[in-house]
Amino acid sequence: MAKEIAKESSSGASAIFQYLRDFNPWPRIRIMGTNIAQDTMAGITVAFIALPLALGFGVASGLGAITGMWGAIAGGIVGGIFGGSNVGVSGPTGPKTVQLAMVMHDHMLPNGQPDLSFAFGCVFLSGVIMLALAIMRVGKFIYLTPYSVISGFMCGIGAIVMIIEFNPFVGLPTMSSVREALLAIPESAMNVHWDALLISSLTLGTIIVWPYITKALWLPGPLVGLVVGTAVANIFGFDIEYIPEVPTGLPDIYLPPLSQFDEMLAPAAALAGLAIYDSLLTCVVIDQMTEDRHNSDQEIWGQGMANMAAGLIGGLTTATATMRSVANIQCGAKTILATVVHGLVLLALVLGLAPLASYIPMAALAGILFKVGYDILDFRVFPVLHRIPRASKITFWTVFLLTVWEDLLVAVGVGLAIAFFLFVRDMSEMWKPEVVGLAETQRPSKERVPAHLRDQIAVLEPEGSLFFGVADTIYRQVDRLVHFKVLIISLRNVPVVDLSGAFALEDMVDLAKKRGTKVIVKGMNPAVRRTLTELSVIKHIGEENIVENFDQALNMAVDHLADQFLGYKTGTGSTPLSPSPQAT
Repeated sequence: MAKEIAKESSSGASAIFQYLRDFNPWPRIRIMGTNIAQDTMAGITVAFIALPLALGFGVASGLGAITGMWGAIAGGIVGGIFGGSNVGVSGPTGPKTVQLAMVMHDHMLPNGQPDLSFAFGCVFLSGVIMLALAIMRVGKFIYLTPYSVISGFMCGIGAIVMIIEFNPFVGLPTMSSVREALLAIPESAMNVHWDALLISSLTLGTIIVWPYITKALWLPGPLVGLVVGTAVANIFGFDIEYIPEVPTGLPDIYLPPLSQFDEMLAPAAALAGLAIYDSLLTCVVIDQMTEDRHNSDQEIWGQGMANMAAGLIGGLTTATATMRSVANIQCGAKTILATVVHGLVLLALVLGLAPLASYIPMAALAGILFKVGYDILDFRVFPVLHRIPRASKITFWTVFLLTVWEDLLVAVGVGLAIAFFLFVRDMSEMWKPEVVGLAETQRPSKERVPAHLRDQIAVLEPEGSLFFGVADTIYRQVDRLVHFKVLIISLRNVPVVDLSGAFALEDMVDLAKKRGTKVIVKGMNPAVRRTLTELSVIKHIGEENIVENFDQALNMAVDHLADQFLGYKTGTGSTPLSPSPQAT
């Protein structure tokens, strides 16, 4: 007995180990030393791109600039090590910052200050929820996203980056929203700060020409452009905007207030859901730009760990960020070393090296980000956009326009809904089985049925899944049974039946019986039979009316007709209905 228990325990432990193997960070850690030079340079460059974003998101959240820094640090180091993408860069993002700010609007202290313990408790709990969802393997659902949605999302993000960066590119303050930035472009173009435009153009030009003038691939063009733009701006003392002051110091530790667990659960779940979708969409974009494929469940796990760490040290909620990840790719990153270096550089700035960042002009960063936005655009789709199917075109433009004008997550949600309904419509239109008389079919076996009985037998042969999109079509076939006494339904080419399809089949059988038509079903695969049995549809059909092949169905039909209407039986399997070689 003890041996059996030990064996079962060992087997259970082995199964758990195999299940959790996807979350092991070691395979990604092991390759960190394979691209050290490029990864290090990429990490440094992305850190300076992430710096103003982190500060800005911290301020926008209402929790303070330093919270954005700690969120970016946790996302870079913890998210990089435990995540499922080799080159994804995590940190605070616009949608998640807005979401957290909305949560905190209702959780202020009596003195009017935000309840930081509650805020970071929500961030921590959202990480715990993500770990649970990773174990539940929800990441696989991202692969069900149509390419038209992904492409619209990519192009929308690319357009947003270029629109938002237009003002900094010409030396003007960054607008607070995409709409404002887009509408302000004509006015901004008339009020150019020429020194800033020189720096941004010089930075952008350096990035573009760098690969053509050197073989030093370990030195990324964006970093070279940043150095050139920064050097020129400081040597000539240009009076333009530079990176603002970076707060410094060690983090405070925030333990989740368990007494407020009930209050934190709903906002934490919302933060987790947004982080997952935001991160996985970015990972799909990364996959399109690299030869890698991310591990969705491990990415969710890594984001869970990053958000738990961010919550403990007072950081903003994090997700994998598209702009920073694409910049990372552009800089030649290949492994998680770049992401970790990006986090370590930000940490070094917070712990004392912040004055170095104050020399970097915002125009130089705008030049880098303008190139990032351009590269995010999906040039795989643009050349064939006018030739893609109408449904995909509608989905693409809907997602693209909503991403730019409204909100990227609203855009993706609407895009998925449109793609879903268009797909269901197309599948429903393709699914056109009709009840036809046996005499009208091409089956050779009909010749073995007495001629005076053929007109009494109808056949329905659906092909494809019986799902909710075709339920009404199935039910409406009953109207064609007016002149038939037997209906043979062949399910041989039906791989799957869902709840709607099963109940539509049940309703059809019941209505046919009420009209005096016998229903015979043949050729169900095990999965279809199991579904119909569990939903009690088999009881409505009757086990005695279920056969394996078409000849058996014809024999049963002829026996029924002979017995009910002609006053004699032929006997199942009797001549002239002996089994045919092609009985299906």
